[in-house]
Parts: sequence; C-alpha cells; structure tokens
Amino acid sequence: QEQGFSLRGGEPEIEGNHSKLPALSVPRRTDHPVMGIQSKKNFINTNAVAAITGLPKKPQPIYVDRRQGDKYLLETSGLVPKYIKKKDYGVTPKYVTQRNEEMKRAQKEYEAGILEHLKKRAMKRLSDEERISLLQGLKKNWEEVYREFQGLSVEIDTIPKKIYKEKLETQMKQLEHDIEVIEKHKVIYIANE
Repeated sequence: QEQGFSLRGGEPEIEGNHSKLPALSVPRRTDHPVMGIQSKKNFINTNAVAAITGLPKKPQPIYVDRRQGDKYLLETSGLVPKYIKKKDYGVTPKYVTQRNEEMKRAQKEYEAGILEHLKKRAMKRLSDEERISLLQGLKKNWEEVYREFQGLSVEIDTIPKKIYKEKLETQMKQLEHDIEVIEKHKVIYIANE
C-alpha cells in the first residue's frame, strides 16, 4: 500500500472512499479492431454532388484598418448601424401617439354630441305612481280583451269571426308583452317629442 491506494481483488480503490472508479471508454491493448466492415457508399461522388448543388458559403463581412493591416469583423466594430442601440428604439413614434390622441378626442366629441342630443329630447322619468297606474291600466285592458275572447263562439266558421279572433289574440299578446316589460324595469324614461 503506497500513496493512499490499496489493491483488493485487482482493482484500484482510493483509501477512505470505497466507490469504484468509472470504467474507461478507451480500448485496451489486448482488444482488436473489428475487421471486414466496408461501406458501399461512394464518398467521392457524394462530396462532388454536394459541392455542385450546395449553396456557396457567404463570406463574413470584415473591415481592414489599413492597406496591409489586420482584418476585423464588421458587425462588432460599431461601423454598421444597429437599430436596437438607437436612442428611440422601442419608443412609440410621435405620429402614432398623435393619431391615438386624435381618435380619443373624436370619440369624446361624438359622445358629447350624443349626450347633447339626448338632453334636447329631454327624456322624462316615469314616477312610481304613474308606473303603477299604467300597469293597472294595461292589466284592465287585457282583462277586457280576454273577456271578449272568452265570449267568442266555439265554432269559428266564417272569415270575419276568424279575423276578429286573430285580432284579439294579437292584442292580448301585445298587452302581455307590455305588462312584462313594465314589471321587469323599475326605472322608465319617456321621450318628450
């Protein structure tokens, strides 16, 4: 046992650490190369076809400091304009902000015009008493139309009777719709025209 190594079972181990060393991927001296493997690929023709059909390689842009001087890459030199290094890169252009402001101003003017138009029409709010009385009047009208509808004969054999029945049905449907709308909405505005 010299220099911290011990030989147990023919494998070297580090003293204190009993883990094995990783297996090496290098072939041993006793290993022989695999013989008899041949490729049928014609590398000369393949390379020639690739060279003929391939795109030419573009040279890197460079600059030279003097006639017989050294070559440097042009991209990193600072001679080529880089747009991301401009002062106004990523800043919204002035014409876009002006256009947005004009659009907002036009929208505000349009809304103000609509409000003015509504004020000119002078919408009046219906009070609760008026709403209740209107609702009661509609229900009373519906009851009258329904009473007339109930008074119709069971057999409707003439055209005027049929037309009268359809007229009563449409009136009842319209009154039911109006009653439902007024019951649903608590605040009602009426235009003074």
